[in-house]
Amino acid sequence: MAEKKIAVAVKNLAGEEVGKVNLEPSVFGAKDVNPQVIKDAVTVYLANRRQATAKTKKRHEVSGTGKKPWRQKGTGRARSGDAQSPIWVGGGNVFGPDGTQNYKLSQNKKAHKLALCGALTEKVGNGLVVVDKLELNAISTKEFAKSLKALGCEGKKNLIVVDGENDKLILSARGIEKVGLVEVGNIAVYDLLHFDNLIIGQDDVKKLEEALK
Repeated sequence: MAEKKIAVAVKNLAGEEVGKVNLEPSVFGAKDVNPQVIKDAVTVYLANRRQATAKTKKRHEVSGTGKKPWRQKGTGRARSGDAQSPIWVGGGNVFGPDGTQNYKLSQNKKAHKLALCGALTEKVGNGLVVVDKLELNAISTKEFAKSLKALGCEGKKNLIVVDGENDKLILSARGIEKVGLVEVGNIAVYDLLHFDNLIIGQDDVKKLEEALK
């Protein structure tokens, strides 16, 4: 027996309900959501976002004279070879990062798909806003801010799914606080958890479902 479709309202940018869309149950109605695969997806995302450019200077990289500070014996002080010693202030670092560290992690495709479907399921009825067309006639941050208010998303963290060629929307939305922009093929589990609302066009819902079915 086929799973029952999940119907949600479709609104326009004026906040008016203009119809309904049936969501794919396997994508937006995942059963037995697994918190562990969602956690793993977030861990992988954050690890792979690290640039790993931190670097400290080793003993041989610290500038300064190599002259012995004082003679080996007879001064009453601990013996010392040079000012680049790690135990000296301004000396080299022994176990610091060298700029070649690798923090990359991976998650298999099946587990990532489960995590993404689980996060999308959590958004249904609790932050999923489907819009008939995410298109603007002109570049206007003020007008788009009004649209967010009409959709009930004002003052919240909003993730907006946009087409990379939709310049008017991108330029209008990027200046609004707490708004993130992402293409439908780049939606991350972390983003779905971080943002309060997922605002997505009706056509992009179908693209997302086709990719995750």
